[in-house]
Amino acid sequence: MALSKEEVLKIAKLSMLEFEEKDIERFQHDLNDILKFVEKLSEVNTEGVEPLAQINDIYNVFRDDKIVKSISNEKALENAPESLEGSFVVPKIVGEN
Repeated sequence: MALSKEEVLKIAKLSMLEFEEKDIERFQHDLNDILKFVEKLSEVNTEGVEPLAQINDIYNVFRDDKIVKSISNEKALENAPESLEGSFVVPKIVGEN
């Protein structure tokens, strides 16, 4: 299944990415190559293969939670350019397109 230019543009919009017109064809080609590779993977016989998240026996090692002295909320916000109700106010960087 090859992606059309319109589908690439839709994926870009959903990803909040903007492509220049000259790059759309290259991304279309790259995405289609990825889809071809995934299609090949679907042909692999995985009967009897257990699902897994990673191939080696590495697990997260967590430290014990300890209560430690920290600065107060007021002190943390002391140098903030703007705060509201005990939180930092920052500019909106993700919007609806």
